Amino acid sequence: RPAPPESNDMTARTFDNVQVGDELEPYSVKAGYMELNRFAAANNEFVMIHMDPDFSKNVAKLPDVIVMGNLKLAYIANMLDNWRGGAGWVSRLEVSFRGMDPVNETLTAKGVVKAKREEDGEKLVDLDVWVENAAGKKTTPGSATVSLP
Repeated sequence: RPAPPESNDMTARTFDNVQVGDELEPYSVKAGYMELNRFAAANNEFVMIHMDPDFSKNVAKLPDVIVMGNLKLAYIANMLDNWRGGAGWVSRLEVSFRGMDPVNETLTAKGVVKAKREEDGEKLVDLDVWVENAAGKKTTPGSATVSLP
């Protein structure tokens, strides 16, 4: 692998300034229709349970339109991108979609540093990441690895 890009940003995250147990700055979004429509357009994901309240409630028997799983994954990616501060890159991100979140719910991506390690000269930080809803339920748990300078 190539070395992580260098950054002139003094706030850029480095391997040395990360500690196990550090919590990442949360990334919160009210996932309204505008966010769902924008995401659907960008990803060609026009699925009725993500767009149409009548279909969602009457045909799919859901409480309302539900937020796309991949949009919740994107919220985690945004949180990781903000956390790394322009340094390094996200080398691995895996999530599991464990719960449905209705439209207009405030969703928050969170994370915590679980381990630091060096592998083949690369400085890696392993994290637990997740999205939780306003009730605090983790509907999208996962893990990530970030390579830092």
